[in-house]
Parts: sequence; C-alpha cells; structure tokens
Amino acid sequence: MIKKYIRKIVRQMINILYPIMFKLFLTLPQRNKIVFESFHGKQFSDNPRAIYEYIQKNHSSNFKLLWAIDRRSSELLKDNRITSVKRLSPMWVYHMATAKYWITNTRLPFWVPKIAEIKYVQTWHGTPLKKLGIDIADVKMPGTNTDNYKQSFLKDADKWDYLISQNAFSTEQFQRAFNYNGKILECGYPRNDYLINNDNSDYINILKHCLGVDPFKKIIMYAPTWRDDEFIDIGHYKFNLQLELDLLKSNLKNDFMILIRAHYLIAENLDLNDFEGFAINVSEYEDIRDLYLVSDMLITDYSSVIFDYSLLERPIVLYAYDLEKYQYNLRGFYLDIEKLPFPICRTTEEVSNLIMSTDFNKRVNFSREYKERFNSIDNGSASKCVVEQVIFPDI
Repeated sequence: MIKKYIRKIVRQMINILYPIMFKLFLTLPQRNKIVFESFHGKQFSDNPRAIYEYIQKNHSSNFKLLWAIDRRSSELLKDNRITSVKRLSPMWVYHMATAKYWITNTRLPFWVPKIAEIKYVQTWHGTPLKKLGIDIADVKMPGTNTDNYKQSFLKDADKWDYLISQNAFSTEQFQRAFNYNGKILECGYPRNDYLINNDNSDYINILKHCLGVDPFKKIIMYAPTWRDDEFIDIGHYKFNLQLELDLLKSNLKNDFMILIRAHYLIAENLDLNDFEGFAINVSEYEDIRDLYLVSDMLITDYSSVIFDYSLLERPIVLYAYDLEKYQYNLRGFYLDIEKLPFPICRTTEEVSNLIMSTDFNKRVNFSREYKERFNSIDNGSASKCVVEQVIFPDI
C-alpha cells in the first residue's frame, strides 16, 4: 500500500515538473541524436532495435544513438554495447528535448509534447488481429476507463510524424483505430529483416547452442498474449498458464522442449521447477527474434506474432481456450480467426495430438491469399526502407 502511494506521488511530481524541464531544455541547441525505446524501455528489441542496428552499421558516424532503458531493466546493458539513458530521468528529458528523432514501438508519456523540429517515428509492434485504440468498445484495463483510454491514444497518435506498417491491412486498421492521417511507411516490419536474412541451419544451430537448447529435440514456443481483465495493477498483468505442461510432458516424452514466452506486460514469475529439461521460461530473453528462429512450432492465441512467425513457413497453432470471451467480452478481432490458416485448439489434449501428428520436416505452404495480404512486403530490407524515407532526406 505504501509503495503504491509513493509511486502515485512520484507520477504526480513527474507530470508537473517534467513538462517544465522539457520546455527549458528546448531552448538548448538540437543535437544530431536519435533516442530509441522498445516496450517502455523494458527491452532492447523489436522494430526500434532493427532500425538502430541498420543505422549503426551504415550511418553511425552521422548520429549519436541513444537507448531509453527502464531503471528495472539495467541488465540489458550487460550484454549489449549500447549507449543508454535511464527512462523518465531528468537526463532522459534532456536527450528527448534535444534529439532530432524519437523511434519507439509504444506510446510515450502523455505529457511529452509535440515538437515540430523533432520527428517522432512510431514503429508499433504488430499487425493487428485483436482490436486497438478507439476500436475497443469497452476498455477493461486498470487505472483508466474507455473514454480516457481512447483520448490518450488519440493524443499520442496526433504527435506521430511517421507510422510504420507491415502491410496494407495494417495500414487500414491503424488509420481508423488511431485516427491517424499522417505519413505511413508501408515498408514491412524492420524486425523481420533478421528472420528473413538468418533463416539457415548454421545460424540456427549457433543460436541453439547459445540458448542452451537441445539441438536434437523439437522446440515448441508458447507465446500467449495478455488478458485486459486479468491484472495485478496498472501496467502489470497476471499470467494464468492454461497449457497443462504435465499432460504435454507425459504425451510428448523426451522428444520435445517447450519455450514459454510471456507478454512484456506480464508481471508474474513462472515456476517451472517441476519441468526441468522440458519447459523453459524465456520471458526475460531480450528479443523474441532468436526464439522464433530456434522454434520448430509456434503456439499462441490472439497475438500478432503469427504474422511474423509465418514468414518462416513453420507450423502455427492457436490455443484459443477462451475464444468466445476474448471475442465478445474483451477485445474482439479485426479478422475472422477461424478463417486464418492456423488450426485452433481448445484443450491441451488437442494441442498435444496436433503436435504429435505434425510433420516437422515439411515447410508450411500458407495460401497465396494469406501471404499476399500479410507477408508480401517483408523482404529483408524494411529497415533500409524506413531509414531512407525518414533520415536520408536530412543527410
């Protein structure tokens, strides 16, 4: 209770003092600097990372590249040689106010102003299957209500100079859900350059060794999304593991390993001590892209990971144990989920049977209609496409 009260006071102070600091720092000269952020500073990952790595490789002499890192995620700095600043610190405010570009995949704090001289690049983080922004009929997240949630979305979207889209379908949904009429870069997703350019057995074997994954077993990744109504407090959600690991372990024997990847908003820790050697919690692994490459099958539910993983032409299973609730009482969908080219399972037994009947030696040939609608733009050079349109005109 005391911690919650302290956090509330800190938030109030930030909301009052930081806008004043921002205005003061705006009087200083603008620097050739790009500030990157992924999932509120919790990860070094996703589209911002892909753009960062492309710029670092090809144009590092032109810019100072700076990552905003959450104070609780300092471990990101141990293995990644990145220059960083603590997110929501006074120094972060300084760098944000004097940068030329902001590149992020989620919304910034509401008090961050729109600055005409600073280009705000919103990469977002997935082709939308579940409804977004103002398309959500009834918001059930803690600490807000439907009207406030929608207004906060619209306020942030109004600051964007660029929005990145993976396909024409996403562009259509984004324009409506964010009420966004600005520049959309339909380049494909930069984060998928890594998948397309590294989908080979030699590289995958190196990754498996680094991850400590048994190269002789089939690897199944379970990556479910979060539920709006299953929360601990604001921005922290529960993880009710509905996949029965004991049943899977019994049925699959020693031929498989399960990687469990919880959503970045999940706050709970998974206890997998009873499944040593069979199930591994990879929720803290910095970037899901390596996990995609080492996995022979993806199990998810309503997550946008399906549109990225399908580029690898490997099996995808939707474990939709609460389909009706999610569709009619929580988010709802933009697509008829039952018409997507992925089998839907309602029980762990069904998941287990499907795994055991899958031929993992064959690529999955998704329909031409599916590939043209969702994956046709991803060609391994999305990062280049974005950088050329956003930054090259200024060089």
